[in-house]
Amino acid sequence: MSKENKSDELREEVEIVEDGNVSSESEQGKGENDAPSVEEVWDPEKALVQALEEVADLRDKMLRAAAENENFKKRMARERSASLKYAGEQILREMLPVVDNLKRAIDQGEAGGESAGKNLESFVEGVKLTLKNLVATLEKFEVKSIESIGEPFDPKHHEALTMEASDTVPANHVLNEFEKGYYYKDRLLRAAKVIVSSGNA
Repeated sequence: MSKENKSDELREEVEIVEDGNVSSESEQGKGENDAPSVEEVWDPEKALVQALEEVADLRDKMLRAAAENENFKKRMARERSASLKYAGEQILREMLPVVDNLKRAIDQGEAGGESAGKNLESFVEGVKLTLKNLVATLEKFEVKSIESIGEPFDPKHHEALTMEASDTVPANHVLNEFEKGYYYKDRLLRAAKVIVSSGNA
């Protein structure tokens, strides 16, 4: 057999083998082509539409949250303004019974048909009860008086009006009170106006 014939036969065998591989590959490829390709899964236009929808939704939520925050700030400002405006409402309400008691005491003192002494006694008793009621109201709001008489003079909560000699009260101690001092919680509300002893005459 000549060399040319052998080479022709070899070519034919190679072609048959290649044809068999191609056919088998094409048969295998048919099963793989049943699944969608990458291009079919990711559609840029569809993804862009979805992204724009998400952006619009998030923008709407952000605007709603900002509006709610602004409304909350305005509501808190209104409430703070109202609370400052009517801050003394509670204490004033508590003071009204004191006014009523003073009025009753005056009415009792001016009542006719009784002796002047009895009227005066009723008036003084009414004023004492009113003062007691007023002090109790102040204590409810943590307003407390400063006990000064007989205590050492302290410029932090005493204001000296004058000095007087005394055989009973030591020097630089409070001899008498002209006006009582008060504390509100831990803050000085009003200093006590006092007369200070200068010691023995």
